Amino acid sequence: MPTSLQLATLYRVGYQLTYTMLVPIHLMCIDNRTRNLYMLAGYNEELEFQILPNGEFADEPS
Repeated sequence: MPTSLQLATLYRVGYQLTYTMLVPIHLMCIDNRTRNLYMLAGYNEELEFQILPNGEFADEPS
């Protein structure tokens, strides 16, 4: 189950993607090991988001 902070971030990002940018969301799931929420979006599934339990975005190594 996502935390309330994750849900707030998910709602904000989901609204921006679907309503403002008109981009589809393909997948949302929670990793049971890390409790991070993952979102896969974009017409070619090119957008990936990882939301930590504290509602912040996880930085991917470059």
